[in-house]
Parts: sequence; C-alpha cells; structure tokens
Amino acid sequence: MSYAILFDSTKCIGCRSCETACAEKWGNPYNDQIAAQEKLSAQKLTTIQTKGERYMRKLCMHCLEPACASACPVSALHKTAEGPVVYDAEKCIGCRYCMTACAFGVPSYEWDKRAPKIRKCNMCEERQSKGKPTACTEACPQAATLTGERDKIIAEAKKRVAENPAAYYQKVFGIEEVGGTSVIMLSAVPFEQMGLPPNLPTEALPAFTWRALSLVPSVVSIGSVLLGGVYWITHRREEVARVERRRA
Repeated sequence: MSYAILFDSTKCIGCRSCETACAEKWGNPYNDQIAAQEKLSAQKLTTIQTKGERYMRKLCMHCLEPACASACPVSALHKTAEGPVVYDAEKCIGCRYCMTACAFGVPSYEWDKRAPKIRKCNMCEERQSKGKPTACTEACPQAATLTGERDKIIAEAKKRVAENPAAYYQKVFGIEEVGGTSVIMLSAVPFEQMGLPPNLPTEALPAFTWRALSLVPSVVSIGSVLLGGVYWITHRREEVARVERRRA
C-alpha cells in the first residue's frame, strides 16, 4: 500500500500550523524569524510560501522514482514501498549529489555543523507505519492537507476539480510529473505561478540518468586505452633516457 499527501492550496489560510507541527516532530527550533523564512532549510523541512493572496506549500515531493536516490552513490536515500523517500545519515558521505539531482530543490544541508547531514521531510514514515496521519495533516485546521492511499488521494483530487471547476486550475499536479509523486497538489491558478517548476517531463528522471550512464563503459574503455598509451609513451621515454645515460 502506497501512501500520499494531498495539498489543496485553495483551502490553505497560511496559518503555518503544518510548519509548527513539523518542527516539533523533528525537534527543530521554530520562532517568528524562522517562520518568516519562506524557504526550506536544515531547520525547516516544510514551508508555506506566500503567492500574492494565495498560499503554497513546499516539501519533499516523494517521487515514485526519486532522482535523489538514483544520484546517491551510497544508497543513503531510498523509496519505501509505503511511499516516503527516506534518508539514512549513517550511510551519507556528504557529496550532496541529491541536492543537485532533485527537480524541486528539496534536500537541505547542515552547513553550520562539523558533521553535517542532509535534511528533508520523510513523510512521517514512523507515524504512517502505525496507521497515523502525517504531523502536518493532523495539525491543519482547514483540511488543506490530507494523507491516505495514493489512489484514493488522486481520486479525491480529481473529484474536487470536477465538482468545482471554477475554483481550481484544471490539472492535478503529481500524477505524472517526473514519473509521478507521492505529494499531490491542487491550485486555483497554473502551478508555475505557485512556484512549482514548469515543463517537467512525465518520464521519471532516473531514466535520463541511466541513459547517460549507459554510455560510460564506452567512454571508460576509450579513456583506458588513451591513458594506457600515455603511460607507455612516458615510461618508454624514461627507459630510452636510462639506456642513453649508461652508454654515455
């Protein structure tokens, strides 16, 4: 069973209860100064962003085929069968490839620590494993955030759009973007106006990675031959020089 989150921006009132609940869950500090910073950070794993008279939420999208996990050379990130993309700090080597790979700019880094880690939402994996909703869902007073089985979440999103077309932009975000995500979003206006990346492919991003990596064996083979040639020429010159010195 794969879970998902539905965020309906038409219902969000910008109260930031989700931010407070998330900070409490992770044991992160939270005050007026942090609340005013409408961006993700190592201390803020979800954020409400003001878009004119509307509000948008940013958090890990928990892609069905996450680019962050495919880019990680030590498998510190992986997608669970239940939906969350989780992080294992014990495996992390701090390369930050996941930060570069993420199409949504989600993973944050603890720049101010001696032993820094990547920080990101884990969709309250430990709560969902016990049958509980995410902390942000439980805290939302407007039901702008819901948690449930992905198929049911998508059905609910489509139902809202169909029943009230005047209130919604006629698209559900997350069904097919980058191969699909476990965070589904609704908006009254085009999603790029709410800060989501425009023109995302429908193909999962790791597919692009594997196509690029499929060329690596040829590149490595050619490179090995070239490097071997350089090595032979260099040492051949040294050998000739030694013979000439003996003759002299």
